[in-house]
Amino acid sequence: MRILISGASGLLGTALTSALRQSSHQSIALVRREPHDSEVTWDPKVALDPAKLRGCDAVVHLAGKNVAGRWSEKFKRELLESRVRGTQTLATAAAESYRRHGQPHVFVSASGLGYYGNRGDEVLTEESAAGSGFLADICKQWEAATAPASQAGVRVVCLRIGVVLARDGGALKPLLLPFRLGLGGRIGSGNQYWSWIAIDDVTAAIIFALHNDDLRGPVNIVGPSPVQNAEFVRALAYALHRPAIFPFPEFAVRTLLGEMGQELLLTSERAIPAKLQANGYTFRYATLPEALQAALA
Repeated sequence: MRILISGASGLLGTALTSALRQSSHQSIALVRREPHDSEVTWDPKVALDPAKLRGCDAVVHLAGKNVAGRWSEKFKRELLESRVRGTQTLATAAAESYRRHGQPHVFVSASGLGYYGNRGDEVLTEESAAGSGFLADICKQWEAATAPASQAGVRVVCLRIGVVLARDGGALKPLLLPFRLGLGGRIGSGNQYWSWIAIDDVTAAIIFALHNDDLRGPVNIVGPSPVQNAEFVRALAYALHRPAIFPFPEFAVRTLLGEMGQELLLTSERAIPAKLQANGYTFRYATLPEALQAALA
């Protein structure tokens, strides 16, 4: 397959590009600078010429501003715009290209588990209703922005990605230093569910979605066994041969990190990969200890 990728230089984009190369697929990166070989230039805020998508079998849209930062009103507007505008731009170009040439036939777009909001112990599948909160609002608009592609007949998959475990980025990286220093511990009550996934399973699931015509709409990109935060930090401490005895209290999370800390660290999302499992996806790392060992290797 010939696959156009936005966000190709990010954590997931870099890993996906490598995985596609190993699977003998050709990837083309969307970039905002002067393009080199196997690159296409674009501006997410400006209409993209559909001719640039001709010959592409698929589009994988991963670009978007990092959610880590101080959530000022300006920062939140930038988070929303970076996701919605870019998705609309690519989906519109994909729709017109499909009408003209029948390609791309699949549009895979990132989203997040934030769609579900804070749901406690409720088991969440792709059929679960949307939640409330800033990230839930972003995810709803993010996924809705793919509509031009689906309305044109392109198969659309929205990846509701969980807590990605990778050494060089994602949720794990900022935890490593305090845990290695023996200063780690549960966050808040520790009862909130974290739905984790190894980065190798993220990329493998994306490739699976590209090839599986039965997958469409929202797909939970999470491992098969979500855990509560207290169990997560115990597993991480064990993998690093360190204790986990210094909790990060809820009031401290809210005081130091504000709304970002509330939504990213204290929210409980007990999601399961119902669609992936129903379609026969086999996880490379099905348990948290396996995924942590792979990330730390």
